[in-house]
Amino acid sequence: MKALVAYFSATGTTAKAAKVLANAVGGELYEIKPAVPYTSADLNWRDRNSRSSIEMQDDHSRPALADTEAPVAEYDVIFLGFPVWWYVAPTILNTFLEAYDFSGKTIVLFATSGSSGLGKSAAGLRSSAPGAKIVDGRMLNGHLNEAELKAWAERLEL
Repeated sequence: MKALVAYFSATGTTAKAAKVLANAVGGELYEIKPAVPYTSADLNWRDRNSRSSIEMQDDHSRPALADTEAPVAEYDVIFLGFPVWWYVAPTILNTFLEAYDFSGKTIVLFATSGSSGLGKSAAGLRSSAPGAKIVDGRMLNGHLNEAELKAWAERLEL
């Protein structure tokens, strides 16, 4: 399987998971970076006025990307990773999806979280990637085993 593993990581946790997944599936790694990096104050979900809180309260929020150079066109399968924020994907994932044409591609979601699952992430992302098939993948928390992840990816029958 030739796959792209694209991910957004605010604190490094999702980046670690993405690297293990990319090694497991032999995929190319691409980091989705915001034009303005998030600070720890921006990520304070207890502060209703923090940047992440404000973005997540607005369905139309589209934080700017640092670049739009992901090699999406070269792949039919994209593993898309993110930390779960407020039970869904951060809105920068919508920005990423809207920056490219994903028609005919399969997007497999993976995420990291301290306490929640993928929730309604797929539903919140589908409108940003018309023509793509978006499927819930799995949570990649804790110790990750490359062999187990490779077997999981193969079972997806992509």
